[in-house]
This record gives sequence, C-alpha cells and structure tokens, in this order.
Amino acid sequence: MRRMDLAPLYRATVGFDQIADLMDRVLTDNASAPSYPPYNIEKTGDDAWRISIAVAGFSEDDLSVEMRENALLVAARKSEDSAERTYLHRGIANRAFERRFTLADHVRVSGASHVNGMLHIDLLREVPEALKPRQIAITNGAEVEAKAVEAS
Repeated sequence: MRRMDLAPLYRATVGFDQIADLMDRVLTDNASAPSYPPYNIEKTGDDAWRISIAVAGFSEDDLSVEMRENALLVAARKSEDSAERTYLHRGIANRAFERRFTLADHVRVSGASHVNGMLHIDLLREVPEALKPRQIAITNGAEVEAKAVEAS
C-alpha cells in the first residue's frame, strides 16, 4: 500500500478532506478490483460523460441502475434458466455483478439505454446557480462603517 503526503494540498484548499479518503480507497482497492464486466468511461462534453458496460446476455429486466448519494450502482441478476440446458462449452459469462462508481458533486444520471449488449449510462454535471461563480462588489470601508452606524 502506498501512502501519499497530502499536506501541500491542505495548505491551498479548504473542504477537500474527502480527497485523502478517495485516494486511499482507489490505491488500496486497485489490486482487488473486479474486471467483470468490462466498461468504458468517455467524456462526451465539457460537463457530460458516458459509462458503457458490456452486458451481453442480460436483458433490461436483469439490469438495475441506481443512484445513491454520490455513488452510481449498476447491478445485474440473471434468472436461472440453465437448469434445463446442457452446455458442452460455456464461455459467455452471465454471472451476476455489482459495479459501483463514485460521482463528483452535482453529477447526475441523465439517462440509460441498453443497445446491442451494451448498457450506456449518460451523466451530466449540473451546478446550481447558487454555486456558480459570481462577482462580489468591493465597497469603501468608510461606507460600510457609516451604514453600520445608521442601522444601530
């Protein structure tokens, strides 16, 4: 396990305490991270992304896409119909899976589609108006003191 010194980051930022936890989780889970099912994450715009997951053999009814707080949870449960089938070779993995993606603040799922064995999940960042940058007016200190005296 690697340890990183994030002290320089804390000198210039406020409220990013979660970054250390996130980096720790990413660095420690990397060795045990599941590789099934394969997936892609692509940037489709300045504030838009698409996660594409290979879900061959699963129908829409077998798949579940859920958003909880800042996490996207994708799961699949295959109905057991293999009891009446006899396979000579079984190379297609239709096993159940659960994949979790951590999302940044204000990122939401804008849609999901299942096309040709691929599950596409579209993500969009929508920053509320209150959190967008705004210009702050700078006033003269004497004017502020005069207003404070008038108010009292």
